[in-house]
Amino acid sequence: MNKVILMGRLTKDPEVRYTQSDQPLAVARYTLAVNRRFSRNSEQTADFINVVAFGKSGEFAEKYYRKGQLVSIVGRLQVRSWENQEGVRQWSTEVVVEEQHFAESKGASSSNQSAAPATGNTDEGFYPINESMDDDDLPF
Repeated sequence: MNKVILMGRLTKDPEVRYTQSDQPLAVARYTLAVNRRFSRNSEQTADFINVVAFGKSGEFAEKYYRKGQLVSIVGRLQVRSWENQEGVRQWSTEVVVEEQHFAESKGASSSNQSAAPATGNTDEGFYPINESMDDDDLPF
C-alpha cells in the first residue's frame, strides 16, 4: 500500500503549468513545510516535501492555495528518475495528490485572505460557530 497523509504550510504559491495536448491538463507543484512531531533543543524542525497535483486538483491549488496556508493532503509517494543534459541520472521524490483540503479556518491565517473563493458567499456549506455555543448546539 502506498498512501501518504500530510499537513503543512505552503512555502510559496503553487507553480502551475498546463500540458500541451488537445485537452490541456493542469499540473500544480508546491512544497509543504511539515513540522516534525518531536523537536530538538526546543526548536521546531520541518521537512520540506514536494507535492504535485494533476487536473482538477491542480486547478484547485492554482485558484485557492497561497503561501503560508495550512493544508492537508492525501496521496501516494512517487519516485522519478531521468538523465540530465550531462547524462547524469537525477532522482525526484514527490507526493501525488489524491485529496487536498484546507486545514484551518479562513481567518486563522492572514496569508489566506486572498485564497477564498470569489463566489460572493464564502461560507456556503459551513455553519458559523461562536464561542458561546455548547456542543449540543453544533449541527453535527
